[in-house]
Amino acid sequence: MPDLEIVARLRAAGCVFAEEEAELLTAAAAGPAELDAMVRRRAGGLPLEHVVGWAEFAGLRIAVDAGVFVPRRRTEFLVGLAVERARPGAVCVDLCCGTGAAGAVLLASLPGVEVHAADVEPAAVACARRNLEPRGGLVYEGDLFAALPGELRGRVEVLVANVPYVPTGEVGLLPPEARDHEPMVALDGGADGLEVLRRVAREAPAWLAPGGRLFFETSEGQAPEAVAAVTAQGLAARAVTSEEWWATVVVATRP
Repeated sequence: MPDLEIVARLRAAGCVFAEEEAELLTAAAAGPAELDAMVRRRAGGLPLEHVVGWAEFAGLRIAVDAGVFVPRRRTEFLVGLAVERARPGAVCVDLCCGTGAAGAVLLASLPGVEVHAADVEPAAVACARRNLEPRGGLVYEGDLFAALPGELRGRVEVLVANVPYVPTGEVGLLPPEARDHEPMVALDGGADGLEVLRRVAREAPAWLAPGGRLFFETSEGQAPEAVAAVTAQGLAARAVTSEEWWATVVVATRP
């Protein structure tokens, strides 16, 4: 039973799931003083995952450090599609990896897979290393494909690219938790939200193995243009939408 005073403090701060959050904070705190500090941080607008230091994602506990993009539950749909279409032992890349949540699920779900992850944010890279290296993954710092070792060219069978897709003019409409505490590079997708995706699409064919697949999230409204962006690069693409997850994923295959 959560502490009613804590629930009241969280609810007054606008936390919709105050009871569940109170239980998580209580379980994570080492004592009353730490619990009070954690409640104050959460009530002040810090994402719950940054306060407790982890997020649940596809059944895994993923470490989430301060200032790192919090993995969204809807992204479980994207990763699930990648797992379904990957073979054991596949060479996989988690691009724009953030915490490395996608790569961690691939490692946990598929025997013998080789997972490489990359992000441009140093804080994300450090966090992803905590999540992936103990599981056997490798993490690199750099801008998109420039971070990856050259020997992966033409060998990648599964390329998960969690690119930002919020148009620049709409970033200010995001919840304060995101826009105030997550890196802008993980949120802002440029003027129409697809600028980073276009960069990925231009280079992806050179990195994908024959039959290799690129998976990325987009909005339902952006999906037609996103599909066009990857098909223009010679990939066969289609959008898949899940009402259950409120998610739209584009799956693009190198012929």
